[in-house]
Amino acid sequence: MSTTTGSAPKTRIRDLDPSAKRKVRAAWYGMWLDLYDIYLPIVALTPAMMYFEPEGLSVAERLLINNFVFVLTLIGRPLGSIMFGVLADRFGRKRITEISVVGFSACTLLIGALPGYATIGIAALVLLLALRAIGGVFMGGEYTGANPLAMEATPRSMRGLVGGVIQSGYPLAYVSVSALVAVLLLVLPSGGLGDAYTTWGWRIPFIVGGVLGFVFFVHLRRGVEESQVWKESVRSKTKEKSPLRAVFVGESGKALAQTLLLMTGLWFGVQALTAATPTLLMNVLEMDSQQVTVALLIANLILAASYVLLGRLGQRVGRKRLLLWGGVVALVVGTPFYYLMVQSATSLNIVLVTITATVALVAVVGVFGLVPTYLTERFPAEVRSTGYGIGYSLALVIPSGYGYYMNWLSGFMPFEYTPLVLIVLGGVLTVIGATMGPDTRHVRMNDEE
Repeated sequence: MSTTTGSAPKTRIRDLDPSAKRKVRAAWYGMWLDLYDIYLPIVALTPAMMYFEPEGLSVAERLLINNFVFVLTLIGRPLGSIMFGVLADRFGRKRITEISVVGFSACTLLIGALPGYATIGIAALVLLLALRAIGGVFMGGEYTGANPLAMEATPRSMRGLVGGVIQSGYPLAYVSVSALVAVLLLVLPSGGLGDAYTTWGWRIPFIVGGVLGFVFFVHLRRGVEESQVWKESVRSKTKEKSPLRAVFVGESGKALAQTLLLMTGLWFGVQALTAATPTLLMNVLEMDSQQVTVALLIANLILAASYVLLGRLGQRVGRKRLLLWGGVVALVVGTPFYYLMVQSATSLNIVLVTITATVALVAVVGVFGLVPTYLTERFPAEVRSTGYGIGYSLALVIPSGYGYYMNWLSGFMPFEYTPLVLIVLGGVLTVIGATMGPDTRHVRMNDEE
């Protein structure tokens, strides 16, 4: 590959050429849409899950069902990431992103049209679980195509910033669905089986997500070009006939093992702070659902900003170093602030809950802003989508059982403190995983480097 000489390195999104800008915009939108759909059962359905459940369930049983709805999606994602990652390496990043977006958007729309337990009995819950599992498979294909597509078009000097911007779609998706649900809960009666939100209000966020998915599909079809790096791998005959086999051997195999360990640690922190916390605050500590929604909305806005800042910082100090220190910060800052958050919730002090939840969230999850860049750089073009997809999603399998680990741990400690164990485990694995891998900020991908 040739290098560009005599010009200053690009450092701002607006410095990108129009084609690269469209790819970065599409990757951010895809990340936002993917996570919007992921968070729907936690945020939009939690206040209305009684619509799908038989009466007389205990709090523990309801928590398990809520967790299972979420976990099924997470379990489907690794399968989808493996399948679609291989296809993206063989047939192109853009085409596979389009297919995956149509698939999970259709599932989201269908969920928004489901009847409840009172109408079709247990079949309502079965259909909800099935659609979430199928949708999870398609969700696993979105980032395996869209994120490498964007990063391969980004100059090396900007990859840290671009990766942080793309990953900011994650918490901003939570903010978006939380804001929409907060408004709906403000204007619609909720809490009872016959109330407006429980009967039909929860459907609105699902319909919005489905419609926006098809808008994204149109944008991809009309405005985004295929990856030039992928095309060059095809022309140079370096494209693997079997990317799945190739990613498990040689240097790619070593990279995969290391990223799986690193991502398992990061995902344990994410599950503790973003998946378990909303349900725990509302259903276990019995805080007002609207107050919790607003508090976590604020926390995730600040998290989104931290992703961009830490992504840029990783470009300067090195991604390995920052990931390693991220694991340390999760241990020494995240754990005490999570404890303080629970204490504040016990006293129903929403202001302190907001502050402590924000600090804990940034401390534990902030280095996730490096993930799109780091995972893309760890694998060569011919297996990049496969490696990215497996490293990102297969690592979710063990952490996705967080609800069951918490129930088991509650036999030894108060249930509301069980996420502390997950945070500690996640921090330790993050430190080990980061230590095992190289710094990747000097990896070359395209002709602008």
